[in-house]
Amino acid sequence: MAKTTAPAPKIKQKLVLLMVFAGLLMLLLALRLTQVMIIQGPELKAKAEVQWTRRQNLAAQRGKIVDRNGLVLAQSGTAYRVLANPPAIAADDRVRVATEVSEVLGLNYDYVMERISPDPETGKLRLQVQLKRQVESSVIDQLEALQLGNGISYTTDMKRYYPFGQLFTQLIGFTGIETEGQTGLEAEYNSYLAGTAGRLVIEVDRKNNPLSYGEQDYLAPVEGYNMTITADSVTQSYLEKYLKQCYEINRANSVSGLIMDPNTGEILAISTYPSFDLNDPPRDMVTELMSMSRARIVTDTYEAGSLFDVITAAAALDSGSTTESSTYNCQGFKVFRLERVPCWNTKGHGNETLSEALNNSCNLAMADMALATGINKFYDYIYNFGFGTETNVGIPSEDTGEVIHRKYIRESDLSKIAFGENITNTSIQMANAFCAVINGGTLMQPYVVDNITSTDGTVILKNEPTILRRVISSSTSQTMRRLLQKVAQNGNASNSQVLNYTVGGFSSVSRKFGEDGVTPDRMRTVASYIGYLSTNDSPQLVCMIVIDEPQVPYMEASRIAGYWASKVMTDLVQYYGILPDATATTKTRTVPDVTGMAAKDAAYTLSQEGFDAYVVPSENAASVITQFPAGKTEAPAGSIVILYTTTTMFNDDQLYKPQAVVPNLLERRRQDAFDTLAKLGLVLGFDKTQCTGQIDSQSIPEGTKVDPGTVVYVTFPKPSPSPSTSPDANATPAAPTPLPEG
Repeated sequence: MAKTTAPAPKIKQKLVLLMVFAGLLMLLLALRLTQVMIIQGPELKAKAEVQWTRRQNLAAQRGKIVDRNGLVLAQSGTAYRVLANPPAIAADDRVRVATEVSEVLGLNYDYVMERISPDPETGKLRLQVQLKRQVESSVIDQLEALQLGNGISYTTDMKRYYPFGQLFTQLIGFTGIETEGQTGLEAEYNSYLAGTAGRLVIEVDRKNNPLSYGEQDYLAPVEGYNMTITADSVTQSYLEKYLKQCYEINRANSVSGLIMDPNTGEILAISTYPSFDLNDPPRDMVTELMSMSRARIVTDTYEAGSLFDVITAAAALDSGSTTESSTYNCQGFKVFRLERVPCWNTKGHGNETLSEALNNSCNLAMADMALATGINKFYDYIYNFGFGTETNVGIPSEDTGEVIHRKYIRESDLSKIAFGENITNTSIQMANAFCAVINGGTLMQPYVVDNITSTDGTVILKNEPTILRRVISSSTSQTMRRLLQKVAQNGNASNSQVLNYTVGGFSSVSRKFGEDGVTPDRMRTVASYIGYLSTNDSPQLVCMIVIDEPQVPYMEASRIAGYWASKVMTDLVQYYGILPDATATTKTRTVPDVTGMAAKDAAYTLSQEGFDAYVVPSENAASVITQFPAGKTEAPAGSIVILYTTTTMFNDDQLYKPQAVVPNLLERRRQDAFDTLAKLGLVLGFDKTQCTGQIDSQSIPEGTKVDPGTVVYVTFPKPSPSPSTSPDANATPAAPTPLPEG
């Protein structure tokens, strides 16, 4: 019988150790699996997804911005994003690809070569790199013609387009490369306009090519809301045309303008020159770009000077501290506790009525009115008119101006505030307060955005005319209108008249402070004008012009802004169809022809006929080569005649040279005609009730040279009467209007 033996103790120990080692190994594996699957799982999954998926962000369609007539001012269109897929580009083909792609895209060769070559540190190729954004379809066609294969690809992108380029520069603003708003309404209302981006995730192979059988994850982008503004493109065109001319003639730092409806608070036009094309902002000139992007009407503050006389007179009349029969005595200066306060006329105006004081823009008469009203009551009017606070017009970076607290005010301080010193304001504050003075006495909420709607037409935001408060009585407002009309006839605003219309307004020139910020600089001034156009004692439009540092003598600067306002309003009465005022008392004279005369003699001849001369540049010995208005034409008495000399930098040809040739619009459809005119800076006008079919007539013949912003009115064939209806022979056709969208 065989004898069995038990395993040796050493073998048993080895088995135990082996089992323990195996157990530890299993435990370590379990821990590693736990770490990989649970702790590092999300990170590793993400890295894997990067290797086998391609993620594309899908830009949302940004909302449109249109004017009050539906004319598109800003819209997003399809562009393309050019991508490089380095693994799909053969090493010996990189030079060709980099050369051809950089030439077509306008990129630096070294930049493209670096993007498609292995990383110098890791030696690895990037899976996908972006070469250029917002590329036009024509450029994509050029790339496809090169037959670069999968090494170069592209995906859709969004680009912001501004059909009118330089129109509404400061108001509309522009977007960045990601189509986010950076300035103007584009920035202020970015959350409404932007929409929500989508995404597309697709599976790819090791060369980053899409797998035909791979899965996709798609989230659709959400379009942004559309915006309608209160401004009118044609009104804006007229305003900008004259701002540019004013800027060039007066060699100013900038010229700003505003057109408002005084009865509703709607902003009809707002602009500053110089400006730039919104489609091509000078992004490499940061300082200049930020300066030209400012809507100075709301961002810049200054001492209004004599414009504040309007506020002082209205407050004094409404409080009862003065009447139309009140008289004032100006001796050229007044002393308040050893502080001398001068009138601009150091010789004094003598005895004067309220009306005469306004015509003279008498500093001391205004001071007496404010003192008679009292500090507390006068300050109540200042705040009620809206000074010292934002108007909330809806344009970004609005300033509040500065009003010294009433507890720190002395009599001498109050006297200076009365004629627009020791207080600063924005132009929008002054314009809105002026509207309250002449519209019956109510301060309206100014606004520039009419509504914001979703793509399905749902109203997201809607602004309506809103009365903030009553500031003065309707009777005081009526009196102020009458007094301001006298200022426009015989006072400092006599060059702002519009033939056959009643105009009321006020002009001013104020000194800016020198480099020390304390001492007024007589050579650095702000010339301004604000006025209204009226028919049958009903204010229709308010126009404000502000000229920053015109290079003209101090006293002449006080009158030039009104002249340019009259040019704007003369064009607007025709556009808005405002009928002449039967009660208008505008005096007209025939402008003498002074071409060929020495500037000094020409100025004297004009003064004898009741006109003021403005020589460009101011050289009395120079000969006049042309004038505006032209000789032997009718113009309001007291208006300015600009004389261009042989030494001027700007002549009539440069300033008034037509910029566009009217094309043939006959037999074109509405959208085609609109697109054609828009490219030329012109505007299409038509009857909204009759605008289908092909154009059968145009108001300006083909080949005519006109200024940018000119409205070309067209007509369409009359539709045949329906059998069930008959045309109304007494119906009044609607006024032609610029083209709405569609």
